[in-house]
Formats: sequence, C-alpha cells, structure tokens
Amino acid sequence: MPGREQGLADGPFTGFGLTATPGGEEFWAGAAAPASVPSGDGGWVTLFLWRGSPAVVEFENWPDPVPLVRWGDTDCWYAEVPMPARLRVTYRFRTGELTHPDPFNPAGTGGEQSIVATPDAPPQPHWPVVGADDVLPLPRTRIRWTSERLGGRRTVRLHPVAGGGPVVLLLDGDDWLHLHPAMAAFDAAAAAGEMPPATLVFVPAKDRAAEFGCRPDLWEAVRDELLPLVVDSEVPAETDGLVVAGQSLGGLSAVYAALEYPDLVSRVACQSGSFWWSPSAADLPDPLAGQVGGAIAARLREHPAPPGLRIAFDLGEHETRMRPHCELVESLVEESGATVRVSRSASAHDRAGWRQALLTDVAWALA
Repeated sequence: MPGREQGLADGPFTGFGLTATPGGEEFWAGAAAPASVPSGDGGWVTLFLWRGSPAVVEFENWPDPVPLVRWGDTDCWYAEVPMPARLRVTYRFRTGELTHPDPFNPAGTGGEQSIVATPDAPPQPHWPVVGADDVLPLPRTRIRWTSERLGGRRTVRLHPVAGGGPVVLLLDGDDWLHLHPAMAAFDAAAAAGEMPPATLVFVPAKDRAAEFGCRPDLWEAVRDELLPLVVDSEVPAETDGLVVAGQSLGGLSAVYAALEYPDLVSRVACQSGSFWWSPSAADLPDPLAGQVGGAIAARLREHPAPPGLRIAFDLGEHETRMRPHCELVESLVEESGATVRVSRSASAHDRAGWRQALLTDVAWALA
C-alpha cells in the first residue's frame, strides 16, 4: 500500500498528496480524502481518513467493513482500500454504535453517508454535490394518499419539470427526495435540453418487500386511487404514456406492472431489478441462488411482453451475482418485441451509482 511503503522516507501519505506530519494541525487543515492512486493492476487504492477514535468504514452493498488503523500514537486513523476500476459507492464511518459521514468529503447523502468515486468513474452531470448537513428542498405540491388496498396514509409529492407533462412515478420516492437530489437533477437536465417536460411523482414505500413483489395490490391502488389524486392536483399531469422508474425491488415491480397492466404502464426505467425474486425465493438460504430470472423470466417464457412496451434496463458493473438474472430478463423482454435499451453503471448495488442512469433512462422512455 502506498502509505506503508513510503512512510519511512517521505511521510505515510505522500503518495496521496498529503506531505504534512499526520496528526498535526497542518495535516488536518490540508486533509482531502478520499484520495485515490493507481494500484498497478488496473484498479485503485483509496485513502480514507478519520480523526480521533477507532472506526471502521462501511460500504453499501460492497465488500465487508474495513477497520481503520491508527498511525503511531496520533489521532490519525486511516484505511487504504483497494477498489476496482469505475466504481461509485456510498459509505460511512462507524464508531461503536454511531455512524457518521466523512468530514473530509463534501459529497454526502442523507446526513450519515458520503459518496466516493474512483477517478475513472464517469461524471454525473446535473446531480449537485450535497453536503451531509444539507437539507434538500421538497416539491411544493403534496397530496395525501389514504389507500384502502394498501392500508395507511402516505404523503406523495409532485414536481413539474419544465412546466410538467407525462407522469413519471419514482418508486422509493422518499430516497429520491431526502437522500439524492432528484428534483434538482431533473430540472438541470431539462434546462440543458436533455429531459423533456414531465411531472415527477415521488411515491413512498411503507413495506418494500410486501409492496414490490409481483402482486397486483400496489398497481391497482396506483391506478384506482393515486392517479386520480394526481390528475386532480394543481400540477399538470398526463397519465397517457406513464413512466415508472424503480430500482432493485422497485425495478422488479415496475417491470411486473408493465407486463401485467400494459394499459397503465407502457414505459419503464429499471435499474438493477431484483429479478431473482420468486414467491419462494425468500425461503432459500441464498435468495439469489434460486432459478435464474425468477418469476419474471418464468412469466415471459409463457407470455411475451405486451406490444408497445418501451423499457430501459441498467445494472451496476460490479453486481456480479445480479448479472445472470438481469441479463436473462433483458433478453427475454427484447425477444418479445419490446423496444429495449441496456446500459451498465459504474457501481455496485447502490443508488449513488445508478442515479445518472435514472435521468438518461427516463428521458429515453419519454422520447
């Protein structure tokens, strides 16, 4: 690792651009982490710094937590983490029972997490850098959805992009409101001419596992309860050509809706759909080790996708175990005659990596 090899002669972190003595005020004043250097095998070694106490760095759906090592008897704790080429990942520090964002990284998400990208990861234009302490603005329009089919009440927020237009349902809407600044990103993409007018509908989930399985309740509730409320709101909303955008279990649910409710959903933006899912998968010791393609692939083998379906699939380049499930569903949908777009994001199973695909896939679906 660069720090260990260079420590005796040049200071422990010279290879990462930090030349001051670790633990001193000059060092902390100039600390800029994470910092990455080439590993020599096509990947990277990334330096993470923490001040004052033992800690581990935890990554979202990526390798196991990495304990930080103390430098001598200073207050400097660090980890040099090998990373593959083209990776963007969410992470946080844990000290005991507490979690923290990275105090040396301005790119945060949700108050307790930060985002790191290797130098070769593609940029994410239109997504503003949000600090861990920043509170994201919320759309002005909200509706109260009391659902007889799903139970309970939810707050659904609506935002017109470029004046509003076709409805785009963003599943897991609270994540796109409070963790990742989707409203600002869609507005910026529209201002750059890369997103047509649309009306974003941020749909929160109460029980993802129950609501996003292949079951009709959610989509009948959307059709019969939610969309009438959206149409009656003060925001322009066209429900013809409805787009559904979902990730993971949300992506599974979006594709299920397009197959089973084609009069409702004909356009989908799916990032890393959980196509391993089947009614019995949860009972397996390893749900991803079940039948490749799960319930969706089985359905497509018996009944092709309905005509007119337009669907964009994206998957993280580093989601190796998801790949067989997603590739099979992608091919079966395309063989059915649907219009299909396939891309791969520089990520593992992580919204921070998928979010640029969310913009490009929704824009393509609306085209």
